[in-house]
Amino acid sequence: MKYLIIGLGIYGSNLARDLVDLGHDVIGADINPEAVNDMKNSVSAVYLIDSTEEKQLAVLPLRNVDLVIVAIGENFGAGIKTVALLKKMGVKHIYARAIDALHQSILESFDIDRIITPEQRAAYDLSCELELGSAVMTLSVDSDNLVVNFGLPDYFSGMTYSDIARHLSDNFDISLVAVCRPCERANLIGVKRKELQLIADREERAAAGDVITVFGSKKKIRALCKAQHSGGQ
Repeated sequence: MKYLIIGLGIYGSNLARDLVDLGHDVIGADINPEAVNDMKNSVSAVYLIDSTEEKQLAVLPLRNVDLVIVAIGENFGAGIKTVALLKKMGVKHIYARAIDALHQSILESFDIDRIITPEQRAAYDLSCELELGSAVMTLSVDSDNLVVNFGLPDYFSGMTYSDIARHLSDNFDISLVAVCRPCERANLIGVKRKELQLIADREERAAAGDVITVFGSKKKIRALCKAQHSGGQ
């Protein structure tokens, strides 16, 4: 895949490097000469432009990339104008970063592929992690529903996964999607590494260290997090 990232601040530059590490072709653009200079050896090409100026934006290879990501976070107006110009120029696939609720609401009017809210997501993940006492990873399905992956709460230990699924459904309106258990496997030369093994048998009893994946609304997930401190009720 070939990506164009406009805005090479902390978020945009890290995203660019991660995509390159995954084997993708990344082109960057920013108005800040220092940001451009910092990324010149990390991506395929990098442009020093003001993306709020249509003539400068047209210099970018907009037709030769699979997705344009507007990662501008510091300048509310610049992000919105850049998206507006990209839509005007016929760019089909756009992701854009929103820095607050108002910014997100405005971006929603452009009918782009996805609105990215990294700060809100990070804060949500951390708050859930603090409540559950284990690392949490979330994936937004839509504005209200999430798929959440986290370590099994202590109060579920010893229960069968069919009972846990029923408990989550009856008490929280949350669906149990998958269950994994950490294990060690040796590769061809005998080096051991940790992996997660899928547990398909719902009559298997939950054990400490298991990782579960659930689906539900943000409100229901919050209720589950709070229940961690009250014995799962």
